[in-house]
Amino acid sequence: MSVELTIPAKPDFESGDFLNQHVSSILAFYEPNVRAPDGGFHQCFRDDGSVYDSATRHLVSSTRFVFNYATAYRLYGTAHYREWAVEGLEFLTRVHRQETGHYAWVLEGGTITDNRAMAYGHAFVMLAAASCVRAGIQTAASVIDEVWDFLETHFWEANAGAYADERDGTLATLDPYRGQNANMHMCEALIAAFEATGQQRFLDRASQLAMRFAVELAAQNNGLIWEHYDTSWQCDMKYNIDKPDDLFKPWGFQPGHQVEWSKLLMMLHTHNPQPLWVTRAIELYEVAMHSGWDHEHQGLVYGFSPNGDFADTHKYFWVHSEAFAAAWRLHRHTGEQRYLDDYHRLWSYSWQYLIDHQQGAWFRIRNRDGSAFDELKSPPGKTDYHTMGACWDVLEQI
Repeated sequence: MSVELTIPAKPDFESGDFLNQHVSSILAFYEPNVRAPDGGFHQCFRDDGSVYDSATRHLVSSTRFVFNYATAYRLYGTAHYREWAVEGLEFLTRVHRQETGHYAWVLEGGTITDNRAMAYGHAFVMLAAASCVRAGIQTAASVIDEVWDFLETHFWEANAGAYADERDGTLATLDPYRGQNANMHMCEALIAAFEATGQQRFLDRASQLAMRFAVELAAQNNGLIWEHYDTSWQCDMKYNIDKPDDLFKPWGFQPGHQVEWSKLLMMLHTHNPQPLWVTRAIELYEVAMHSGWDHEHQGLVYGFSPNGDFADTHKYFWVHSEAFAAAWRLHRHTGEQRYLDDYHRLWSYSWQYLIDHQQGAWFRIRNRDGSAFDELKSPPGKTDYHTMGACWDVLEQI
């Protein structure tokens, strides 16, 4: 017989005290087991917080944990979080970084098992370093510059105004795939680099990426952002058509990425005010909430197809956290009640189905009806950077 889990009464989701307490509860979930003897972080956690794979080091998790602890130190002053951020950055530069200058994608027990150079991963190296600099860890500044230079040499396509996606471990071969996901997170990292250093080149490039993807390329799909492109930056509507649930390159329109771009556009607007950023932020957000909302079971689905049908009905933690961050920014900018209503609707769904009130942190994924998908709360890639980052983003606007 299954046991019905008790869901606590809903708190005041607009309260700074609640948001800070919620972040603290997420940090507490990882606290006992996250540090690894090799100087990196464990990256594979079951629902109960135990580690089910102590060997895997994925670049995305290695970087995101640095972001988590650098930011937690900056905001709360907890001394050991500074230490963990420094150790995590050192692990990145000592173990993930290769003689070619790129950061290896996956290691197992200290041995590289996937040596590809991924623009997506390097975006998070930049974000991690920028987060350290913002926290007063100035040794990370050189990493920001090195990643910028590396990407300029090996990934930036000036004629296209965008970054390519993937090279092999020798850097000799550039994969023909082009994608928006790496560029979206490059925009995020560049905004962070600007906030950390004040260097205009980072803000200019972030704005260029926003214009390219949220305006120019989106015009190929009636204003929506498609995930996949060919070498000429034309939409590839067939890429991964059989994989709407792919972790990094899913087929279909992603509500989570529409709202994530909406949030980034509003962040850009604070640094580089343009009416176009707000217009596009609202349009992307509105379509995501309209086409991605599951009226039968509530919550946002993972993807929908060009004809409007749901492509993947699973409910992902990051989709909802990015959505409530976007909703909050739009509410603060416009003053419109509908965005505040959405903020509460997204939080209420997450409170009911996505947050583990018994063992801590957010579930990675749930079935369409909100039931459990598996017991792996945080496999490689998930560090709750999305959930804590969204809370911190809201806190900055309160």
